[in-house]
Amino acid sequence: MLYFLYSLKDTYVVLNIFKYITFRAFGAGVTAFLISIFLGGLMIRFLSRRQLKESIREFGPPTHKTKEGTPTMGGGFIIIAICISTVLWVNLSSALTWFVLICTLAYASIGFTDDWLKLTSGSGMRVKVKFLLQVSTALVLILILLMFKENFTMSLRVGETGSYSFTSIVFPFFKNAVIDLGWLYIPFAVILVVGSSNAVNLTDGLDGLVIVPIAIASATYLIFAYLSGHSEFARYLQIPYIKGSGELAVFLAALGGASLGFLWYNSHPAQVFMGDVGSLGLGAAIGSVAIIIKQEILLVLVGGLFVAEALSVIIQVASFKLTGKRVFRMAPLHHHFELSGWSESKVVIRFWIISLVLALMALATLKLR
Repeated sequence: MLYFLYSLKDTYVVLNIFKYITFRAFGAGVTAFLISIFLGGLMIRFLSRRQLKESIREFGPPTHKTKEGTPTMGGGFIIIAICISTVLWVNLSSALTWFVLICTLAYASIGFTDDWLKLTSGSGMRVKVKFLLQVSTALVLILILLMFKENFTMSLRVGETGSYSFTSIVFPFFKNAVIDLGWLYIPFAVILVVGSSNAVNLTDGLDGLVIVPIAIASATYLIFAYLSGHSEFARYLQIPYIKGSGELAVFLAALGGASLGFLWYNSHPAQVFMGDVGSLGLGAAIGSVAIIIKQEILLVLVGGLFVAEALSVIIQVASFKLTGKRVFRMAPLHHHFELSGWSESKVVIRFWIISLVLALMALATLKLR
């Protein structure tokens, strides 16, 4: 919205600053942070008055019983802050940004419905229904994206200018490592979005654990989105050039700012929990950005913590069903370390450090191609 102030630059030269993505990304991050702080206080009081509070599962770590009664669904104000800030600062003609926003809102809506049912009826959606909604939502969105793929200008420039299909995937660390999946890209992209969303959801188990890695992942992809949207940078760094993807940096800055605002209230001891409305929405946001900027494989590294948490659950369930034995003391992985004697704060901070290191490794791929 504020981007269009740039059209008045001939009258007011200072408004030329709204042309620059870097300035608008900074503005979006600060705006989202302030909105998140403001809405967070209001929502915590509202949730407390309505008794919309978390019930701690009986088979979780015993130390978590002290968290009983903490307001939940706080992820709602993260999503609101992201949306308001993005619409305020982004170029509203950016179809790529609208796609990511819609994907985020769609998954946040699924999470909100599940949270609301848990709080009002005592049980959330059936697992199969919830999973089917996630898959069908991702499938519809990916099909819509493919229908309009001709509107996206993409090229992979290595020596001579070349191009590749929207259904191609690019492998980090290697030059010219591109594979066109064709129609197989559809299930691949669906799995990526659904997997990213649920992996973030599984990681959300300790105060502040998931929100900082989300902020780190958003900052990492912000850099990739900005570089991918700049033809000269993309050519020099041997990454896909996607015209208009730079606007996603504004969205990702808003996501990071809103996440830090949430951390203000979610740091130990948490005043509010995120709920599925936040974790599913934020996970889908990161996954959809990875698809748009053609850095899908890199998500395994950028979101390595989320991958590890999800794999721990898969391994635990598979091992118990096949052998009757558990690999971990408890899954997801953060509970295993809690039951191994680590304090909650130690688990959280060490996982933050791991996320940061993985993000730096992801950024290092820019010079290893």
